[in-house]
Formats: sequence, C-alpha cells, structure tokens
Amino acid sequence: MKSRQTEVSIPLQPPERGGTPAAGPHGHPPDYVLWSLFNVLMGYGLAYMGCCCFPALIYSIKARDCKVLGDLEGARRHGARAKVLNIIFSALIVVGVVAVIAITIIVITQQTT
Repeated sequence: MKSRQTEVSIPLQPPERGGTPAAGPHGHPPDYVLWSLFNVLMGYGLAYMGCCCFPALIYSIKARDCKVLGDLEGARRHGARAKVLNIIFSALIVVGVVAVIAITIIVITQQTT
C-alpha cells in the first residue's frame, strides 16, 4: 500500500499583517486593554486612584468584545473612548504620584529642621 503525503502550509506573515477583507484598510482597531489594566494597577498601587480607572478598563473590554464579534465600528468607538480615558487617568496618576512625592519631601524637610 502506498503512503499518501499531505502538503502542510505554514503562514510566514504574522496574522495582523495579512488582514481579512472584513477588517478594512486600517485593520483591527486597538482596544487598549493592557494600558487600562496597567492604569488600574498603578492607580491602586501608587496614587490610590484605581477605582477611577475602571471606566477605561470597561470600555477597553467592550472594544475587545466588539472586535471579536466583528463589530468594528463599535470597537473603534469604545477603543477611542478607552484611549481618552486612559490618557486622562495616566495624567492624573502622574500628578498624584508627583504630589505624594512632593508632600513627602516637604514633611521630611520640616521634621529635620
């Protein structure tokens, strides 16, 4: 009996470069889940503002869900909202960390003098 060989095809390009026709010319919209999760964790850890960062995480997860379901317009809308909220909360976290450092320095210098 003759053994039959099958051809195996291995894609050489990453999935994001190939793109499906439904993805459109710009591909899949970003969902910013990692940035949102980073903001939540850093908000809790450094500036105690993690609860303020949850709306960005929720919109990021909504954007990812819409992307998985094929609703690219909804994914773009939720992704844009998550991006704006992430920018705002990143700035607030930086301001909060700088304020905590400044207050700590002021308190320490007043105690030593």
